[in-house]
Amino acid sequence: MILSQSALVADLTAVEATVAVLVVSVIAALGMEYVVLRVARRFVSTTDSAYDDIVIASLRAPLVVTAALAGVFVLTQVPAVRESVLLDPQLLDDIFGRPSLSVILLVWAYAANAVVNRLVAEVNAEGGRFDFAPVFSNIWTLAVLVGSAGTLLWLWGIEITPLLGAAGVAGIAVGFAAKDTVANFFGGIALYFDDTYKIGDYIVLDDGTAGTVSKVGVRSTTLLTRDEVLVTVPNAALNASKVTNESAPQSRRRVRVPIGVAYGTDVDAFEALAIEVLQAEPLVLDSPKPRARLRSFGDSALQYELLCWVSGPTRRRRAQHELNRALYKALAAADVEIPYPKRDVTVTAAADGSDFDVARRAASAPSPAAEEATVTSRDDERAG
Repeated sequence: MILSQSALVADLTAVEATVAVLVVSVIAALGMEYVVLRVARRFVSTTDSAYDDIVIASLRAPLVVTAALAGVFVLTQVPAVRESVLLDPQLLDDIFGRPSLSVILLVWAYAANAVVNRLVAEVNAEGGRFDFAPVFSNIWTLAVLVGSAGTLLWLWGIEITPLLGAAGVAGIAVGFAAKDTVANFFGGIALYFDDTYKIGDYIVLDDGTAGTVSKVGVRSTTLLTRDEVLVTVPNAALNASKVTNESAPQSRRRVRVPIGVAYGTDVDAFEALAIEVLQAEPLVLDSPKPRARLRSFGDSALQYELLCWVSGPTRRRRAQHELNRALYKALAAADVEIPYPKRDVTVTAAADGSDFDVARRAASAPSPAAEEATVTSRDDERAG
């Protein structure tokens, strides 16, 4: 392309060469705007995704500007053109060459930053998992800014090695000073990519803390407990602890209701009654079906466990309450005994009643604490 342009302008005067290169650049920009981009927009309009629309809209300006300024840069770099234009070659390069490249670089940097930010915003609008997903936009913006600044300095012949050394030292100092914040930040990123949980999930930590995830930020995760108390947990602690997500992979949860019935109970009739009670509870799902399982033979009861499912982990405690009430009423109405520990105490007295008198005196004797309280009360009365 450069050789062909050099041949074209070889026989032209300086004014004609300059005008010719600028006209070609303008035509290229107009062709990019009204031909290439129009065809691309027409193509992406047929798709259901909004991501390609964002990319085309964000790249429109840099493509047009690049097409327009490419001729200006060629005007300053091709020897035949440099000798044919009106300005001095070095002055031409300082006024049009590097500035045109700088403008192209800045426009593309702005477009790259804009397209990532808009894509992240679109992902969040569709229901992002984490609130801190936009932090990637901030990181990308910082990376584009630093990269653009470094490239511009290199383009204009400014040495950046001392700046890189100073930036490295500053980064080490900041890392040591804010190591907890950095640990929380990278812990949050690890949780994001591991897909441990998302906003709205009910999680249980290894220390017993449980709640619904209401916010996931750069530094911490906020849980809303059943007592409507917000608990903030650092992301580094979450990343290092055991987290049970009771809302994944599906929201329904099993409810276990332990119950014991007396020996001699008709187990078939009891199981049918228990299943009927479970099926009558509105909180219990129809599928999977409720079940009754005989787990063990206890000291005084047949130990059963009733199993059913509810639609979410936050409904489990409520379902247990309602099922315990309904089971107690149903078993009482059906005369099914729920055994409980019983103790028989037998007091044997001697023929002369001495043992009975000793026991009666021991029972009626005040305790040392009561005697001390009585003495203290008497001393207070005397002092008064």
